[in-house]
Amino acid sequence: MNELENATLIEKLPKEGVHCYPANAGKILRNRVLSVIFFVLGIFLVLIGLLKVTDNIIKIGLLVVGCLSVIISILVFAQSFLIAKFRVAVDYNEKNIVLRYRFSKIVIPFENFDGRSGTPDQAQAIIDRNFKKDVTYYFILDDVFEDACYQTSSSDLESLDDYRQLQQECYAIAEAYGARNSKDKVKFYYEKEDADKGSTDLDALIEETRAEKKADEDAEAQKRAEEQAARASEEAEVTEEESVDSDKNEEAVEESEDKADDSKE
Repeated sequence: MNELENATLIEKLPKEGVHCYPANAGKILRNRVLSVIFFVLGIFLVLIGLLKVTDNIIKIGLLVVGCLSVIISILVFAQSFLIAKFRVAVDYNEKNIVLRYRFSKIVIPFENFDGRSGTPDQAQAIIDRNFKKDVTYYFILDDVFEDACYQTSSSDLESLDDYRQLQQECYAIAEAYGARNSKDKVKFYYEKEDADKGSTDLDALIEETRAEKKADEDAEAQKRAEEQAARASEEAEVTEEESVDSDKNEEAVEESEDKADDSKE
């Protein structure tokens, strides 16, 4: 046992067994239906290319697209059975977190594991906001000593209860084994401490570029403000001159009218 592990918390964890969390049944069914449709479409394109088309370029295009559609459909259909067994599993026998990713199994030992809340990327966030009625929760499964982490969500698993149970188990494991507290853990950019920021040449360059951009924007804003003030001053002077000219014209008109009245008398 290393200095990061908490013996009391480890003792509270299950000693054996594997808790499997299968993928969402709706997603599995959808993937199977779509894979069958695209498989049939791929076969159709291949037959059209072989039997009906005489132009070689079009024939090759149809054969390539059709074959790719068939191959991808077979892979997606086969993968749907793998994630039906489990999408994520907590193996207390081998002390591992196991994640299904395509046709591979990602294994994260308990002593390397950290679990924390995640967020969708920008594209997924737009989809969630505009096309999903239910709230989707995201959870990161992180091998803290490797430069990689994996994410699952409540929509990936069979139910929200499964997601919450997985989250609780992962938190308990991460807290008990303490890998998240290691000085040797791989830190992602958003996890850097204040003392770490700007410590690399790249960070310093980014900060310098931002400072220069802000200075240019401030100078441009000040220049626009001065130009607007100058234009306002010129407009005020023109308005004042027009007002004076108008007064002089009115006085001249009044004098001419007085003279006209005097001449009549």
